[in-house]
Amino acid sequence: MSREPPDPFLAGDKRFIASITKSLRENSWVRRKLPGWGRLHIDRRLPFVCVYRRPPGRADPGTKSLLLGEASYLLASGEPDQHGRLTVLVKEIARVQRAAFDAFLILEIWAEETSAEPPAFRIVAPVRDAPLMLLESMENSLLGVRINETELRVTVDYRQQCAPPGLPPLHCPDDAGEVECLLLGLGVPPLYRDASTGTLFPFELEQFRQKLGRALKKTFYTFSHQYTRHRPVHYHELGRHAMTPVVQEADIALAEISRDFDILLHVTPVNVAAAWSEFSKGRFARSPEFHYRPRPLQPARLKRRLYEIPLERIEDPTLATLFAAKREELDRQITLISDRGTRRFLYGSQQIYGEVDEQLLHQARQLLQQLPPRQARQEDEPVLDAAAFAVHARRELERYRQQNPDFSARLEVREDISGLMVSRGNLLIGVDARVPEGRVAAALAHEVGTHVLTWHNGGHQPFRQLQVGLAGYEALQEGLAVLSEYLVGGLDSNRLRLLACRVVAVHYLSGGADFVETFRELKESYGFAEYTAFLVTMRVFRGGGFTKDAIYLRGLLELLDYLGNDGEIELLLLGKIAMDHLPLVRELQWRRVLESALLRPHYLEMDGAKERLARLRRQPSLLALTEE
Repeated sequence: MSREPPDPFLAGDKRFIASITKSLRENSWVRRKLPGWGRLHIDRRLPFVCVYRRPPGRADPGTKSLLLGEASYLLASGEPDQHGRLTVLVKEIARVQRAAFDAFLILEIWAEETSAEPPAFRIVAPVRDAPLMLLESMENSLLGVRINETELRVTVDYRQQCAPPGLPPLHCPDDAGEVECLLLGLGVPPLYRDASTGTLFPFELEQFRQKLGRALKKTFYTFSHQYTRHRPVHYHELGRHAMTPVVQEADIALAEISRDFDILLHVTPVNVAAAWSEFSKGRFARSPEFHYRPRPLQPARLKRRLYEIPLERIEDPTLATLFAAKREELDRQITLISDRGTRRFLYGSQQIYGEVDEQLLHQARQLLQQLPPRQARQEDEPVLDAAAFAVHARRELERYRQQNPDFSARLEVREDISGLMVSRGNLLIGVDARVPEGRVAAALAHEVGTHVLTWHNGGHQPFRQLQVGLAGYEALQEGLAVLSEYLVGGLDSNRLRLLACRVVAVHYLSGGADFVETFRELKESYGFAEYTAFLVTMRVFRGGGFTKDAIYLRGLLELLDYLGNDGEIELLLLGKIAMDHLPLVRELQWRRVLESALLRPHYLEMDGAKERLARLRRQPSLLALTEE
């Protein structure tokens, strides 16, 4: 009969603790289970540890998870028979870490059992030699925590012993009378669960965890600067660096599902030329019929895979937020492809890409009114067909490949698409594509210098989501792409009118207009050529109503606002991200999780680009884009 091996902590306390302190001295990642119950997670050398002890004899739903996003935490049992071993473990961790920093902070957290009105945090500090400046900083940081707009008070309680109610303190004796170890307590109001039943409120718990985590890092930042030799530049530097295996597994699984389908290919008609011919021959009186590629995906199977990904096991709240948003978007995209050709398609599209609000519609109509209608192209202006444009595109791809040999983007000339498209980092050119010579640089900056480049840069980040695209990334991507056209001197009033036209067309679609009505409005009210009006209407009505085309102008407006506030353009190029993600991306950079962009678009160094960018920062408006 086989016997289970003895618990390592019980069988050899000294060996167990020695293995931990050895890793800490080597500045290595420590992640160990404790006997009975608990876990120790320490990223690296840090001057603090957060502690949570599970109260004996009663349930405490949700409280332990408040610490799981921290770079240094200890979850342990509060049972009396574990106290001695736990104290020794904490003391040895403190001894090693304070040797590197001169001081060490132990912050123990627990849920307050009594419900105060209004809810309050309770800081427990030592009566003797209380760290007043640190307590003031901690109090100010905690005052910024709000749950569902509920303001939380903060009280400070000075006591002889800093410990949760009913538990003995975690002693950290001084050596040689020096101030090496500071022990503080923090009682939190358990707003993340029902006071009578203990039922968890998952949304409130996640919100509480994120905001409390930010307040704790600010406290650790102040402690580091006041008491230790450690000098972090930003409080986010004290966040997690190391990622648990479940993060990598979830990232790979989400990326694989993202690559199982291409939503643009699935909703783009394969008979555009034939549909135009039929529409024009019928004198624009009847809506054309569009044909689409077969849909090889199985929605139910894909969604089953999607929700088998254990995102709830991701401890890092920032990554959990990003991954959960991506899962929701993938769910909606799979449904959208399933609903192609039905009335539900429009509603699904609006859920993903949004609707045209009054402000965006006003900006679009203002552009159409203030910019002159499209002038006929000069007859002697050269136009490149697909093969001729492909020569320039291959040269552009090779330019980036010389900068980085891993740049693997391919070029394909295909019969089943119209115009230009980037799919999975590859440039696709429709056989019927025609690009005026004066638009070549702009088209290359748009497709290669933005879409292909951010795919490549995202592929060199530790998470594949930065390559396939975080949720809602398209608006910023398209805004950047249009900006690139301006920076190379290829954005004219015709192009801006086209972006505004798309917004108006989406507005007509959402308002109940049909294909013919929308086409006629674009042609007769706004002066667009027949084929241009057809293409815009086709793009908007494809699949059953595709509202994505409104994001080009919306993304451009958001980008102009960002640049006007001195936003850094390089940050936007490290992968496929959304403007809403920038605070999280900056945080991950401070934490050394994300890297800077590997490749920089060469058009940023082109003659005139720096001057145009500086001009936009001074005057961030749509009309400023056409002043040249």
